[in-house]
Amino acid sequence: MEKKIIFTGPVGSGKTTAIGTISDIEVVKSEAKATDAVALRKENTTVAMDYGVLNLGGGEALHLYGTPGQERFSFMWEILCKGGMGLIIMLDSARPDPLADLDFYLDAFKQFIQGFGSTPAVIVGVTRMEIKGSGLRLQDYCQRLQTRNMTIPVFEVDARERKDVKRLLLAMLALLDSSTAR
Repeated sequence: MEKKIIFTGPVGSGKTTAIGTISDIEVVKSEAKATDAVALRKENTTVAMDYGVLNLGGGEALHLYGTPGQERFSFMWEILCKGGMGLIIMLDSARPDPLADLDFYLDAFKQFIQGFGSTPAVIVGVTRMEIKGSGLRLQDYCQRLQTRNMTIPVFEVDARERKDVKRLLLAMLALLDSSTAR
């Protein structure tokens, strides 16, 4: 069985890196030179999607799709979500207001999330926690989710570390298994 997982979040949150870290194939990227404010953060940015595959064995695979982080490419979000079974929201804790980023992506993907039913297959991965910018803890993200009546797992992630990305995907598989068992 094949499962489609969507990675979303702001520019520079680690979506492309996470997919590249775990994919069993060379990641298909649609990057272009950053020309706006994004250029202050990074040289290139995703403009359509990233795509990778994680083979689970026994004929099972996770197809990993990364969305562009910039809202001006949001038309791709709905396209990429078609057939998606789970959503991983990547957040950069060093951004000016990562909790506002969380709210933005929850709202932007609200329809997709509601399609999961009572057990949303959504996970939050927070990168760059080691940077002393925001001073937020994982508990702060969980509390924000509680104010929205959402119980979603939140993990600290280094998108460059295979074990961290694997932990996100194992949690996603557990959510998917629990939702199909009902």
